Amino acid sequence: MKIDKLLLSTLAGGVAYFILGFLMYGMLFMKFFEAHSTSSAMKDPMDWWALILGNLIWALFLAYVFSRWASVSTFMGGLKAGAVIGLLVTLAFDLTIFGTSDMMDLTGTLVDPIVNTIMTGITGGVVGWVLGMGASK
Repeated sequence: MKIDKLLLSTLAGGVAYFILGFLMYGMLFMKFFEAHSTSSAMKDPMDWWALILGNLIWALFLAYVFSRWASVSTFMGGLKAGAVIGLLVTLAFDLTIFGTSDMMDLTGTLVDPIVNTIMTGITGGVVGWVLGMGASK
């Protein structure tokens, strides 16, 4: 595993995930998730450093798994692997949170993994593409 590819794919994936999060949660589904939230869980103002760091760590996770264990080095490979990872991780996390806290109703809990599957799939595609840049065919 080349550290420069790992860091570059992490940065590209982190930027992609941040932009997708803004588009999906900050614009397209904002009203939906507000309507399905059962508590005032939004922080105002947000801690941007934590949000950005979280996005980068999520991208690092994908980049590490793709480069170390899965040999993903194409956009389509990353898209597929990212979507599966995004669906399973988010569904497990959201159902656990639903079962133990009062943050979102069941509808929001079941829609969130779909939204995150799309975001993580695209982010995984970006990570896979960057990991494969310069690779011989």
